[in-house]
Amino acid sequence: MTVSPVPTGYHTLTPYLIVDGATRALAWYADAFGATEVMRLPAPGGRIGHAEIEIGDSRIMLADEAPAHDAKAPAAFGGSPVSLHLYVADVDATMAKAVAAGGTAKSQPEDKFYGDRLGSLIDPFGHTWHISTHIEDVTHAEIERRMAAMSGSP
Repeated sequence: MTVSPVPTGYHTLTPYLIVDGATRALAWYADAFGATEVMRLPAPGGRIGHAEIEIGDSRIMLADEAPAHDAKAPAAFGGSPVSLHLYVADVDATMAKAVAAGGTAKSQPEDKFYGDRLGSLIDPFGHTWHISTHIEDVTHAEIERRMAAMSGSP
């Protein structure tokens, strides 16, 4: 029997988030984004050594920070340069729900020139999420035209 190089239920690329408070993060992602917990492996001291959630059709791995293993949450670096882009059916409702659950809005949802309605927030664990609903199919040429028009380029 041949084993697939990508396990069933996973995509080729899977984000792995390090957080300060993985138990709280699991609950927050469930509340804010409807995440379902797939698995949880405890670590000493009531911490989580590894957990997995699914949001829509995507799996995300996460764990409590463990500085001795160079696994640090965004606050250890003054924030994270990496963000997650989440497509949802209703960006406005999802943003409102996530902010009500304790997320901090960076930008309110607005229609973008590339065909998405997008808003951004920082979750209580320091990760930036771009929440988006695709509202228009736009060709690459049209995106370039709109971008040039916005910047005043010919």
